[in-house]
Amino acid sequence: MPEYVSQVVEHLRTELSKVIVGQNQVIEQIMVAIFAEGHALLEGVPGTGKTLIIKALTRILGATFTRIQFTPDLMPSDVTGTNIFNMNNSSFTLRKGPIFTDLLLADEINRTPPKTQAALLEAMEERQVTIDGERYPLSPLFTVLATQNPIEYEGTYPLPEAQLDRFLLKIIIDYPSSEEELEVVQHWHQGFNPRDLDSAGLRILKDPAAIVLECRKRILNITVEEGIQKYIVQIVRKTRDTMNITWGASPRASVALLVSAKTLAAMRGKTFVTPDDIKDVVKPVLRHRIVLRSEAEIEGVTADQAIDEVMSAIEVPR
Repeated sequence: MPEYVSQVVEHLRTELSKVIVGQNQVIEQIMVAIFAEGHALLEGVPGTGKTLIIKALTRILGATFTRIQFTPDLMPSDVTGTNIFNMNNSSFTLRKGPIFTDLLLADEINRTPPKTQAALLEAMEERQVTIDGERYPLSPLFTVLATQNPIEYEGTYPLPEAQLDRFLLKIIIDYPSSEEELEVVQHWHQGFNPRDLDSAGLRILKDPAAIVLECRKRILNITVEEGIQKYIVQIVRKTRDTMNITWGASPRASVALLVSAKTLAAMRGKTFVTPDDIKDVVKPVLRHRIVLRSEAEIEGVTADQAIDEVMSAIEVPR
């Protein structure tokens, strides 16, 4: 049943619409990250609903949720956990950190030092953490949804390239339209309280782990014709040979583009990937994996504009 994934996605969208106004593209891209077994970096100014989207989605999925407020004094053990010595039986007991969850909201991840940021690397890549030499597996649904503020850089630690590359998608959250913002105000006027999601009447999925894992299994069977595969490779390789880009994307970006496009196609109820699926995920997949030339940045060129330049130079397969 190719409709299975799209039916699950439609349920999530319907329930999210009870608490979220607009942001349809953002919600779709977050779902791509979860169903593709990836992670997402969300960038947007405060007050655009990043935390509310994640909390509501977690509630509907029936998954566990943890939020970490990243600060300059946060230690790696505050994220992963630590062994505590028990005086009664003279043994160590693991006190698990907030990383042992299904969905982890890493709020303002660029406000903590690189040492603590690196504590997430193993968890994001291997779905496990190592504490005092012993490995502990994480939830099969484990997904990092990190946020950062694009307008305030004082006291921040830019994410290193190695960690940026661990994020499947970089999602930009913009201001809502005037109509959507008016609807937000009206919802609040009518008594909506984001701290009381129980009153929103959200229908929770039963056995979320089984449902998400089944969706991931079906996504693997999405057809990607050789012409589409070549299109993906051409796009990524072109980022290494474009005037405004100093460093292009790596082969990992080609895989990320493939996986994201297959997931999006399945979410849309299709059994195969089309060029439109590629176009709809190419910016969130590539925008954090390319480095612009300093001259281009001075001239105001953005990563998305550089990606548009790349896409316009490649013939779309039929």
